Amino acid sequence: MTRPHPPHDDPPPHVLREYALIADGERGALVGPRGDITWLCAPRWDSGAVFAALVGGRGHYTVTPTERFVWGGSYEPGTLIWRNRWVTTSGVIECHEALAFPGDRRRAVLLRRICAVEGDARVTVRLEPHAEYGAHRPRDVRRERPGVWTGRTGPLHWRWTGADAAHHRTAGMAAELTVPAGGHHDLVLELSEDRPGEPVDPDRAWHATRNGWSRAAQPLSDCLAPDDARHAHTVLRGLTSASGGMVAAATTSLPERAEAGRNYDYRYVWIRDQCYAGQAAAAAGAHGLTDDAVRFVAARLHEDGPRLAPAYTVAGASVPDQEPLPLPGYPGGGDRIGNHVNRQFQLDAFGEALLLFAAAARAGRLGPDGRRAADIAVAAIERRHHEPDAGIWELDDRAWTHSRLICAAGLRAMAASVHCPQAASWAGLADTLTARTAATSTHPTGRWQRAPDDPGLDAALLMPAIRGGVGARDPRTVRTLDAYRAELTHDHYAYRFRHDERPLAEAEGAFLLCGYLMALAEHQQGNEREAVRWFERNRAACGPAGLFTEEYDIGQRQLRGNLPQAFVHALMLETSVRLAAPAPTEGEQL
Repeated sequence: MTRPHPPHDDPPPHVLREYALIADGERGALVGPRGDITWLCAPRWDSGAVFAALVGGRGHYTVTPTERFVWGGSYEPGTLIWRNRWVTTSGVIECHEALAFPGDRRRAVLLRRICAVEGDARVTVRLEPHAEYGAHRPRDVRRERPGVWTGRTGPLHWRWTGADAAHHRTAGMAAELTVPAGGHHDLVLELSEDRPGEPVDPDRAWHATRNGWSRAAQPLSDCLAPDDARHAHTVLRGLTSASGGMVAAATTSLPERAEAGRNYDYRYVWIRDQCYAGQAAAAAGAHGLTDDAVRFVAARLHEDGPRLAPAYTVAGASVPDQEPLPLPGYPGGGDRIGNHVNRQFQLDAFGEALLLFAAAARAGRLGPDGRRAADIAVAAIERRHHEPDAGIWELDDRAWTHSRLICAAGLRAMAASVHCPQAASWAGLADTLTARTAATSTHPTGRWQRAPDDPGLDAALLMPAIRGGVGARDPRTVRTLDAYRAELTHDHYAYRFRHDERPLAEAEGAFLLCGYLMALAEHQQGNEREAVRWFERNRAACGPAGLFTEEYDIGQRQLRGNLPQAFVHALMLETSVRLAAPAPTEGEQL
């Protein structure tokens, strides 16, 4: 790879809570409070970034008021159309931001509408597309006709319309715009693998995008915090490609912990995360996302069977090997692309797939392909449950308790949800897995332990009971919950496991997924007040855009890790639905 040009005067990074996401299913961009789009990969999620200033590369697209201002913003309800709002010394400006939705796999269309809400809107605009994380400057730049500029950067063609006053600089384009009070001005940027065709009409594109989001919206079941639940569904929809694959996050290398080396590329589809989202959508009655999850996961099982990988690209291809990028990175982290998960075996993925298929079956949405994929997953569990695996947290290979018990949960769910001759054998295999795991991984105190050779606690040990792998009233379930609550939580924030003897918050941030698991576990035990406290505490761990990362630094009240983290939004959505209903009875499937 060509070494990127050194940073110049690109916008500096902000704390993660100040970014909003715009997405179209095929790619996503982060928009900062100064109107700075500093992250966008094109043409697809895992392509090289054309705007990479977020992680220390070149490239950004910024619309900023020329006067002093204070910032705010919000989404149009049920969409990923973000409205940056600036109160300046002389008026109010909004910039409406969107990727045209639904997205075209080969072409990104970035819409920006500058609105003079009060007084004239005076803004500075800079467009500096640098493909492959900043390695390629704009080239072949020319004014095609008044207000329309075209050029190339790396393998991409670009066209920018609405920039009548722009002038060309070495790094890109710059302009000063004044929009009269009460008016608006449109900027449209197209990034494509192919030479662009007819220019995009902004009015039609905005109309089609709003209609697209309206069609994607689905009425949700009764739930707590319905606006936030709807937003969580919208985020998941925006992260889901036409292939059905949902990326785990829009970004790479945003650090979980400063200078700790824990920065990863999450622009791929994790089977486990996709199953969480599909189950959450089924609980909420948002069946489009469930159908997508079933379609993608079933296809991977049909292709790879017992060799199912933990993660894939949205096209269903293998995740590339992890490698560093020669960039400074987001402060506190370094840059990586690809992911070492491509070399792992994760047994629990088969159990999660069965839980997904069972949820689809209960909704009457499991077709023949999904049904055959379930048989493949069962056969894989029969064949491979003796093998050590990397587990939910992708650690060293061991006989992780969670992996085996979540497979038992999936088998029991399928046996209860699909009436067929094999159901009895599925339930029997679940009993065998549970008995064998109990013989090796029951702690002397009567709770579950992480693995036969690891007596520790783990948030993942809450999941088998939540999913019906073991009973809610089983003494091991109750003792595990009690021990976890006492040892791995603080002030209604939850942690995965204890890394060492340091205080929990010094080893890693609170894990938001685990906070929602605690809400579900307390709800299952009938502790409704505690369940809601857990839900509300973790629901608030976001910024103005309502986006969650994987971890939350409770001391600094900051988001940590890649943004947005899909599985947190999935569990937030599911928890909001579950807690609005009575606690499940013993043996009832979630």
